[in-house]
Parts: sequence; C-alpha cells; structure tokens
Amino acid sequence: MSIYGTWLLPRLIDWTMRSADLTPYRERLIPLARGCVLEIGIGSGLNLPLYRGAVERVIGLDPSFELLRRAGSMISRAMCPVHLVRAAAEAIPLVDGSMDTVVMTWTLCSLTDACTGLAEMRRVLKPGGELLFVEHGLAPEPQVAAWQHRLDPLWTRISCHLDNPVGQLLREAGFELVTLNSGYLGRGPKPMTFMYEGLARSTA
Repeated sequence: MSIYGTWLLPRLIDWTMRSADLTPYRERLIPLARGCVLEIGIGSGLNLPLYRGAVERVIGLDPSFELLRRAGSMISRAMCPVHLVRAAAEAIPLVDGSMDTVVMTWTLCSLTDACTGLAEMRRVLKPGGELLFVEHGLAPEPQVAAWQHRLDPLWTRISCHLDNPVGQLLREAGFELVTLNSGYLGRGPKPMTFMYEGLARSTA
C-alpha cells in the first residue's frame, strides 16, 4: 500500500471524523447498541466512550493498522471490554450469528465492495440482530446526485464513495429498515454531506 494509504489517509480520516458536526449523530446512535457489538470501521475509536451498560463487549474492526493503533489509546475510556481486529468488512473473521448489534458510522462509503460488506454484517448478526448506521451517500436532488456521480471516480481515489444509495443497498442486502432519517449535515458541500441515519434489522 502507498504512503498515502498507509499513513496520510488514516490521519485525514481521524481529523475529519473528529468534527463537532458529527458528534450529535454519534450521541444518538451509539447508546442504542446492546449485547455483543461489532463496530465496522472503528477508525480511531471515537465511538468507544459512548457505549453504555447494555453492551457486553465491543469488537472493533478496521483494515488500517494506524487507525487501530489510535483506537487502542481509547480503550481505557470504554465502559466494556474492547477487542480490536485488523480485517476488512468484506471478510469478517467471526462465526455466523454471533453478534447482537453491528455499528457502522461513516464506513460504508470506504468499502471496496459495499454489497459483500453488508452481506458479511448480516451473516454475523443473530436473527433479529440490529445494524445501527450513519452514512453519507446519494442525495435525492437530481442536480446534486449528478455531481456526486461525476465526482465519485476522482473522490474514491483520495477518500471514499460519494453516491452510495444507502437505503437501497441495505434492503438489497436483506435488511429491514426499522428507522431511516436523512438530510444534509447543515454545512459543507452538498455532494459530500447528505446523511442517512437509522436502524436496520437482520431478517430471517
């Protein structure tokens, strides 16, 4: 992997994810987790202090050694045991039906194969297990969506996908959308800031 992918991109991700604008999303979503939790793309561990008493343990998955190193420094702030695993979402090293909750915050856009990643998340969830998510993705306005499609090939080379149809991808992966809220972050370029937030359930 290049120097950019190994060292510079993880630092950029960490800096971006520390934005105060993202904190309300985390504070609404993470306390809903329960039982054995798998966090996909744990990054630098910014969600760890927000897990509450209903969580038995957290397995934090990320392909980046540098981000996992940073997440390690956050473990002491968690209220439950945390185990960090270096792996990709497209090949989760867990047995079928072993997780009560999967958490995904601004991660789907970075997956090489979103469909395979979501299928893996569904595989490791227990029947009726829940996927908690907040992602950015395809905007409903045709003009904004057109810019997302135009920019996506370039943007994926330096960051992530801009035009994931998040709700559609979840349904196609076999998830039932229990709640789904969407809207713009409030500031920043529209092609990068249309958010999807909600809870999906693994169907039988």
